[in-house]
Amino acid sequence: MTVEVSARRRRDIIDALRRGVVPANGLDALAVGLDRFTVALDEDLDRVAGAGSVFKAVRGEYGAGKTFFTRWLGERAKRRGFAVAEVQISELETPLHRMETVYRRLVEQLATEQFPPSALRPVLDNWIFALEEDVLAAGTATEADAEALDRAVGALLETRLADISRSTPAFAAALRGYRSALADGDDVTAGGLAAWLGGQPHVAAATRRSAGVKGDLDHFGALNFLRGLLTVLSDSGHPGLLLVLDEVETLQRVRADARDKALNALRQLVDDIYAGRFPGLFLVVTGTPAFFDGPQGVQRLAPLAQRLATDFGPEPRWDNPRATQLRLPGFTEDSLVQLGARVREIYGGERVPTFVDDRYLGELARAVAGRLGGQVGVAPRVYLKKLVADVLDRVDQFPDWDPRQHYGLTLRPDELTDVERNAVAADDVELSM
Repeated sequence: MTVEVSARRRRDIIDALRRGVVPANGLDALAVGLDRFTVALDEDLDRVAGAGSVFKAVRGEYGAGKTFFTRWLGERAKRRGFAVAEVQISELETPLHRMETVYRRLVEQLATEQFPPSALRPVLDNWIFALEEDVLAAGTATEADAEALDRAVGALLETRLADISRSTPAFAAALRGYRSALADGDDVTAGGLAAWLGGQPHVAAATRRSAGVKGDLDHFGALNFLRGLLTVLSDSGHPGLLLVLDEVETLQRVRADARDKALNALRQLVDDIYAGRFPGLFLVVTGTPAFFDGPQGVQRLAPLAQRLATDFGPEPRWDNPRATQLRLPGFTEDSLVQLGARVREIYGGERVPTFVDDRYLGELARAVAGRLGGQVGVAPRVYLKKLVADVLDRVDQFPDWDPRQHYGLTLRPDELTDVERNAVAADDVELSM
């Protein structure tokens, strides 16, 4: 499979791999083994774009590619006009049982195909612009009559906000205040109200008073704000929001009371999605098998376990991609070689195919996995980092450099993650290839 990638995206992909991180875009070019998910996920995106809602749980061990998978899905969603946000769940910074914090992180990470995080203000501005365009298209006012146009836009705004006003009057009031501040040329107040709509604390009291709102967002208010945000996204031309809650397995390490609250919050989110309370939301959570199957995770809350229950057989190839849980089986040596070949193609260069052939890619894959205690599933990040930074860059730059003659694989503790360090074999002898 060959995927067309622009020169800029090639550079971005290679630079990210050189640093040992998942690239921010161009992930279709690196997608190995994900074809079996595409039809079902595209159906899910279509359902969400039609004012539906979807929940998926993605499970996989460290190195199975959960982050890659969700960002790959995010790219597909953005191409359909979706907004996307990825929130890292953590005990201290973003605890799942505090939805006001999760919502704030969501808005901070909100992105569209046109705008990087945080895209909230462009979304709000597009929403107001769309209201004006609808008024002009309806013929109820003209651009020449600014006063009539303002009244007509205000009336349409109230119609669009009617549902939000019933459930979250403060969100609707802040939107009105935001539009008024922009109309008055008061960008400071508009910025403050946008921050308040984004769940930011400590917005100036004078700013809040200008819109008739008060206080900061709480747990229950955050869920209503999310509903309001989905409405604004829809009215501004975005058919849905893909929200990824990453690394939810960290819940296993928090205090029992906080863990139980977080699991219950997740259960409530799932129920609300199935009940249709969040039209336009595609929620994805990622975690390890231990989180989904172990006693300190999902199984601790029986109602949640029932909602996420999925029967996995011994053969991953027969997994149902339409199921609530999706299993990422992780990499094998063969799939690492396929991935390496994709990276080699993206990298380019005259000497690269000759000195870094498939056989060498296999040798490097075995060497990296060997240094990581034989755990191929832990190897992808290190493998790609070494392939790009240690091998491809040198082959490309030095005409007389041959990886088989001049390169010996080494792994330093300071370049590894905790999981990778734990996997390193006790024997620290360098492996030459």
